[in-house]
Amino acid sequence: MNAQRAQEIMDSKDMCHVTCKGNQVYIEHVDQGTGNATVHELNKPEQKYMVSVDELMEQ
Repeated sequence: MNAQRAQEIMDSKDMCHVTCKGNQVYIEHVDQGTGNATVHELNKPEQKYMVSVDELMEQ
């Protein structure tokens, strides 16, 4: 995924299915400058982590 698409998904009112390394995640923030996103797994909202948007897959 690219940073622009990650931003579109984050801004969308609809819930899009996104995975990172096989786990469903919610995108909380996208840094367009670095190409990184802050995400959390749907079943672990308290555990946020940063990943490259290249690691995100739209289902």
